[in-house]
Amino acid sequence: MIHPLPSGTRDVLPDEMRELQAITGALRATFERHGYGEVRTPAIEYEEVLRRGGTGPAPAYRVFDDHGEVLALRSDMTVPIARVAATRYATAEPPLRFCYVAHAYRAVRPHRGQMREFLQAGIELLGAPGAQGTAEALTVLCAALDAVGLQTARVGLGSAAVYPSLLGTYDVPEPVRPRLLAALAGQDFVALEDTVRGLPLPAEAVDELVRVPQLRGGAEVLDDDAVSGPVADAARGLRRTLDLLDPRVAARMIVDLGLARGFGYYTGAVFEVYDPELGAPIGGGGRYDDLAGRFGRDLPAVGFALGVDALHLALAGEGR
Repeated sequence: MIHPLPSGTRDVLPDEMRELQAITGALRATFERHGYGEVRTPAIEYEEVLRRGGTGPAPAYRVFDDHGEVLALRSDMTVPIARVAATRYATAEPPLRFCYVAHAYRAVRPHRGQMREFLQAGIELLGAPGAQGTAEALTVLCAALDAVGLQTARVGLGSAAVYPSLLGTYDVPEPVRPRLLAALAGQDFVALEDTVRGLPLPAEAVDELVRVPQLRGGAEVLDDDAVSGPVADAARGLRRTLDLLDPRVAARMIVDLGLARGFGYYTGAVFEVYDPELGAPIGGGGRYDDLAGRFGRDLPAVGFALGVDALHLALAGEGR
């Protein structure tokens, strides 16, 4: 007799569970060693609270409580922790350092192998502005990868401010901007170029809107002869971040000015973790300097989340 599971979910049996617990144990120890305290928030929140995060993955499940309020399962931990920082730590001296190991839920297409329910481990650093805070998050991220034994992973580093700045500078019509940002988030450069070339813009604007998001490589991508104008400020911020990193951490960075995370709360540097064993990012994060302010306390912030199941698959592929 077959008893189906909800789509996008799975059972985890003892042998795999032991391996997953070894991974989460190594991650927890790394986060704690860097001064991050573990928090737990409700899996379910008022949908209005989650919407303060702006655009992002749609909730996988919605329910009504006995008062008719709409609730939803969280799609990540960043928004709930921003709520915690602004409300439960309203007068605490920053910076605030939190970590977590928790399930999140997103509306996806399970027939493509994506999960609706997945386990994440990550950190949130609130009250540490600019390059210094970003460098700390990237340092903890690379320490976490080392702790679980994932030596081949690399980190793509970009800025969520780059393309919106270009769109504003070149007066791209407002109705078209979401389509271009969606194409960028999906790394669909063909759709992006087709859309840009169909706009009534000067040739210089078209060339920059197509060229800049495809700049990818080492620190030389940020040189003055490669980027200028509206991209220069973001490039300077990324250069400052790279300069603050330990050389072993900096060596894992791949500058990618077309990187977009698809979450509405990112404001500056963004990053994703890649491993040759997987065709999708293992995790990622970035700066969200405006999010805590939506809950009542302005705090610059940065964080990241790693997919525990994705880490497990990458480690299995490397034979560890």
